[in-house]
Amino acid sequence: MSGHSKWHNIQAKKGKADAARGKIFTKLGRELLIAVKQGGPDVAGNSKLKDVIAKCKAANMPNDTINNAIKKASGEGSSTTYEEIVYEGYGPNGVAVIVNANTDNRNRTASEVRHIFDKSGGNLGTTGCVSYMFNKKGIIVIEKATVKMEEDEIMMLALEAGAEDFNILEEVYEITTEPSGFTEVRESLEKSGLTFLEAEVQMIPTTTVSLDEAGKEKMERLIEKLEDLDDVMDVYHNWEE
Repeated sequence: MSGHSKWHNIQAKKGKADAARGKIFTKLGRELLIAVKQGGPDVAGNSKLKDVIAKCKAANMPNDTINNAIKKASGEGSSTTYEEIVYEGYGPNGVAVIVNANTDNRNRTASEVRHIFDKSGGNLGTTGCVSYMFNKKGIIVIEKATVKMEEDEIMMLALEAGAEDFNILEEVYEITTEPSGFTEVRESLEKSGLTFLEAEVQMIPTTTVSLDEAGKEKMERLIEKLEDLDDVMDVYHNWEE
């Protein structure tokens, strides 16, 4: 999800993640499968796989589950083929929405995504209709309560590793990188013993849109229904929550 204000309530986010853990793990397993199919099971030579594993760890996916998914993806028994598709559209009041999906049935997923947009007061658009309103950035989020280092020390570690920005929020540190430097910064912080609430490349909006109460309800319903689809990996938007 876009919009950094989501980190104002860590416990609420954790509770939501716990409730949806089974579905999250299933989706992450699919991302591991795609990464292995594209670059092989050797983590040392597959940077995309490295990044997906980091995303899995941030979601508290057990190491055994990660390793089993990689083994399954690299085995002969893994015949399912998924493709990555990006959908773009508009929510209520013209909110820009980007949906990343991994699917084994393009027609099914397109139909489901379009139906949700229509039912939630939005509409699915064409490729490129809203993506120009976003920048791709690496985002690493560290919960303050989990670290013993001083703020300045973490900031210097991140910036020296190549981070673009370091924000100190109420409950977290948020580190921003260019996509090309994300893996290097993440690995550098990991080597220093830091763990992450979130670690992935995201689409960050350059401008935001405010909504009235009716619009908020529609937007929340749109996001919830999209995220509930098995094929949908990520939903980004420029709604100022």
